[in-house]
Amino acid sequence: MTAAQDRVAERRPGRPRSERAEHAIIDAALDLFAEDGVEGVCVEAVAARAGVGKATIYRRWSGKEDLLMDALASLRRPLPAPRGESVREDLTAIVDAMVKEAEDPRRSQQYGLWLTEAHKYPKLMERYSENVLKPRREVLRSVLRRGVATGELRQDADIEIALLAITGTVIARGKHEPGPAPVGFGGHLVDELLAGLAPR
Repeated sequence: MTAAQDRVAERRPGRPRSERAEHAIIDAALDLFAEDGVEGVCVEAVAARAGVGKATIYRRWSGKEDLLMDALASLRRPLPAPRGESVREDLTAIVDAMVKEAEDPRRSQQYGLWLTEAHKYPKLMERYSENVLKPRREVLRSVLRRGVATGELRQDADIEIALLAITGTVIARGKHEPGPAPVGFGGHLVDELLAGLAPR
């Protein structure tokens, strides 16, 4: 779980937190973001949309940026932890999780909007990259590096190109072929990738 995602789940001192209210607030923030971008998200509007008081939001987040950060973080779930037994199995599990995530049309649309808007908000994008994107990429890197170390992959394998090949393919499939991926898509993608990375 990333730092931003962990904040969504953590309990703070005071009254017990309502999981239902938490989800309603996050969903409201994402809906407002989808409708009007970052500027459309404010604590008052989120509270009204979620059916909670502003105090309920401020007990959980210090302000709009922290709330939006956690809402955007919720668009990308933590990747499964590698088991460390097989590079192919670990990559397939990760790709399957990424593909399933991309199959949610509402979340995909919200994520696409965020990528379009992100350049306007460099500080927020920096936080998002640090707390959400980098940890996910590092999971993939760790599996690929392990494959090089164990001899499952070539010693000269380009880890960054392989990482981009995986993430780019999943994103492109979700964008151009909406709906559930074909059965076995994750394993097929990994096999094609490993065919180029395997020792010669």
